[in-house]
Amino acid sequence: MGYVAVTGGQEAIQASIQLLKEYRSKGERPVGLQVLRDRMGLLIDRIMSEAGLYAPDYAALALKQCEGSPEEAVFLLRAYRSTLPRNYTSRTVSGDQMHIRRRISSAFKDIPGGQILGPTYDYVHRLLDFGLLEETEGELRQWRQEFEAGLPASPEGELPDTAPRVLDLLRAEGLIEQVEEDHSQPCDVTMEKLPLPAPRSAILQTLTRADTGFVSGLAYSDIRGFGMSHPTIGELRYGSLEIEVDYPLDEDAAWYVGDIFVTEVEGLMGTRAGGEGIGVGYGCVIGRNDTKAIAMSVLDHALTLQIDSPTSDMEFVLLHGDCLEMNGFISHLKLPHYVTFQSKLDSLRKRKRRLEDEQGN
Repeated sequence: MGYVAVTGGQEAIQASIQLLKEYRSKGERPVGLQVLRDRMGLLIDRIMSEAGLYAPDYAALALKQCEGSPEEAVFLLRAYRSTLPRNYTSRTVSGDQMHIRRRISSAFKDIPGGQILGPTYDYVHRLLDFGLLEETEGELRQWRQEFEAGLPASPEGELPDTAPRVLDLLRAEGLIEQVEEDHSQPCDVTMEKLPLPAPRSAILQTLTRADTGFVSGLAYSDIRGFGMSHPTIGELRYGSLEIEVDYPLDEDAAWYVGDIFVTEVEGLMGTRAGGEGIGVGYGCVIGRNDTKAIAMSVLDHALTLQIDSPTSDMEFVLLHGDCLEMNGFISHLKLPHYVTFQSKLDSLRKRKRRLEDEQGN
């Protein structure tokens, strides 16, 4: 590549870094990490998902460091993640074990365990709340006290903490497409190069770490007609999963190391041509992110179809959604390209002179 180093620019670079800090530190009071973590939860969840590291405090730190840029925050968090040792491998967890905060189905009205709306913006008016301009800590504290006072004192009559899978009803009837189980060791896309064609473990890892906007846009294009998926949400659930690792001195025992919050989706995608049973797409992302989990389930199914579609092209989908790679490649265009561009200009000038000479003769 025809890149050249910029010489004599050290002072300019240092001045640029100082100016960057000035932009980041505007205002009289610094922004606390707890405020970012607690009040910007959806953004923190997105950063952790795309970075592949469940660390709310560090995600808030990265967000503060880069003026709120999600892409830069993901870059910082992934860079930190790469320095961490891997002392243990967690045991396999299942969405069946999820402690549910939200659980809905658009395929069935009545489901075992009931529908739980949970925290969602689905039913709010998309109008600016100008009351937030004058919000005070005292008012917020009073509201929380009133809210907590209205919570039931007894668990009697409450919805269950866990619930069976909705799609198990269809599986019991034999209406779900049969998929051969894969018991091979999962591919780790953070430790090895993504193989193509990729196994499903690599597909799911890549999609859950992919840029939220990219995944959503591709899924939207697939649904609009550039693919063959027409999804119905069999079940969407959000909640916490308990993470355990093997106890070093006893393989049958386990250590509980903490909880992570995830959003999980099973989407019903219709029946394949000539196939038996309804196809299912799966999505699971860190934190509370309905849109990305649904979009991921659409692409998971689309990548199993042997059709001429952008969303069924494994290389196209998996190699262009990583926010680090896409932003890094686009950002590299800001580097000096003097040699390559001058070469293009020289070729253009020679061609122009040759055409002028031919026309003159």
